Amino acid sequence: MTIAGTCALFFSCKQSTSPTDSHSIKLNGTWQLVQGITVTKGDSAVTDYTKKQRMIKIINDTHFAFLKHDIGMPKDSSLNFDAGGGSYQLAGSQYTEHLDFYNDRNWEGKTFVFTVAISNDTLIQKGIEKVEGAGIDREIIEKYVKVKE
Repeated sequence: MTIAGTCALFFSCKQSTSPTDSHSIKLNGTWQLVQGITVTKGDSAVTDYTKKQRMIKIINDTHFAFLKHDIGMPKDSSLNFDAGGGSYQLAGSQYTEHLDFYNDRNWEGKTFVFTVAISNDTLIQKGIEKVEGAGIDREIIEKYVKVKE
């Protein structure tokens, strides 16, 4: 999917209840990341998370956690594993993560504000990641699909 297509999907998602209701978007569950778009200084990079790696985000009423690893077994002892989590708030479509745990301590204690939209079983999350200690300043657009129970 192109950046324009992802943005069109993001902005076409409709909520069934009032956007001012903090429970209008139902985030609870397990979500698998299928595509990520990173925009840094006007340059876009698209990552397909269905080929060589897998990432899930688990969200309950107050907290989130994400886990990512390579799909294939590494040929060496490298783990290629990433994980983090913390608390969040949801106000309408504004989703604010407070990253309390992460394997790169430069990210811990940071707050990230995103806009979220859900259409059927698809969650689109869009916002800015800025972590000065890690040299990160970029926009991300992530597309998740709800994992069936």
